[in-house]
Amino acid sequence: MPSALKIVAVCGLAAIALSACTQSRLTLREGFGREVRADLVAQVADPDAKYTGDPKPASNGLRAASAETRYEKGAVTEPASTSTSTVGGGGR
Repeated sequence: MPSALKIVAVCGLAAIALSACTQSRLTLREGFGREVRADLVAQVADPDAKYTGDPKPASNGLRAASAETRYEKGAVTEPASTSTSTVGGGGR
C-alpha cells in the first residue's frame, strides 16, 4: 500500500506543478466589454458642457419661480386634455 500512496502523492504533486503552466483567461475574448463601455460613454452627458450658441438657452426665472410655488402649494396647473382625432366614416 505505501507504493500506491506514493504514486497518488506523486501524481497529485505533478498535477499541481503542471497546472502552473496553463494560461488563465480572465475574459471571453480580446476586448470583451469594449462595446458596453463605448455605449456608456456615448450616453453620459458632458458635465463640462460649454454652450457657444447665441442666444443662450432660454428660460424665464419668474415663470419658473411661479411654477415652483404652485407645486409646493399643491396648486399645479393641469395640462390641457387631449384626445385622439376621429375620422368620420360610416358607409350609411
